Amino acid sequence: MRITIQEYVVNEIDSGPYGITVGKDGALWFTEQKGNRIGRINATGEINSFPIPTANAGAMSIISDQTGDLWFTEYNSSKIGKMSMNGLFEEYVLPTTNAAPFGITEGPDGAIWFTEMNNGRIGRITKSGEITEFELPNSKSFPSFITLGSDGALWFTQNQNNRIGRITTKGEVKEYPIPTPNSGPVGIASGPDGAIWFVQIMGNKIGRITFEGEVKEFVIPTPNARPHAIIPGKNRDLWFTEWGGNQISRITVEGVITEYTIPTNNAEPHGITFCPDGDLWFAEECNQIGRLTIIT
Repeated sequence: MRITIQEYVVNEIDSGPYGITVGKDGALWFTEQKGNRIGRINATGEINSFPIPTANAGAMSIISDQTGDLWFTEYNSSKIGKMSMNGLFEEYVLPTTNAAPFGITEGPDGAIWFTEMNNGRIGRITKSGEITEFELPNSKSFPSFITLGSDGALWFTQNQNNRIGRITTKGEVKEYPIPTPNSGPVGIASGPDGAIWFVQIMGNKIGRITFEGEVKEFVIPTPNARPHAIIPGKNRDLWFTEWGGNQISRITVEGVITEYTIPTNNAEPHGITFCPDGDLWFAEECNQIGRLTIIT
């Protein structure tokens, strides 16, 4: 497989792009963790952005819901943000202070589900702003990313508890241990094979877990790659960012890994998403947005 990578500089100095998603308008929307903005980039590379009302909000992960609204976590301010594609903001304060919301996804019930890193909870917010929090067995588990599984449950990583968690829309929680000790799971995604896939930032592996809790692990070729986010691909594969390895990588459902180097050194890639045209877009904390095009 041959690929090309283009990079686009974000206008704001020290913007720190982190999360990225595809909007219903076909553009890419991203969080500026340091710049305190929500950015938008179109297919031609034109970028504009919208300031978040709360100062130093610490915007991290972002998604586009079925109606087209953008939802994002505000790690520093313990809020969930909502923005229309016209740039109109609403912010919802979490009941628990210093919750540090991080990962976010849309559930099968139409609500938005998110993780609360600092207090070991999973949160749920309706489109009208009603919030419910579910406590995990370990309050220090540091839940990170969260995704919707094909079984209708929400699956999430527990970065400091070395487990993969599963929560139903009724709030019922199950946890599954990861074989590698202190693996530091972060990104998580529902794979094209129906299983749940996740990255191990400390274990330097990609993990796969079935709904029964059976785990397989695949070693990343580059040492200290520090994988971060992962998404399903288009050809029975998944793609993930390597924060430490400065690469965008592909893993097939059979576990074969291929790595592609980012042109900019120390780009610090984090969030990653697929565009409808088949291109991969990713956020680089070094003030750039990357675009990977698959040629063959």
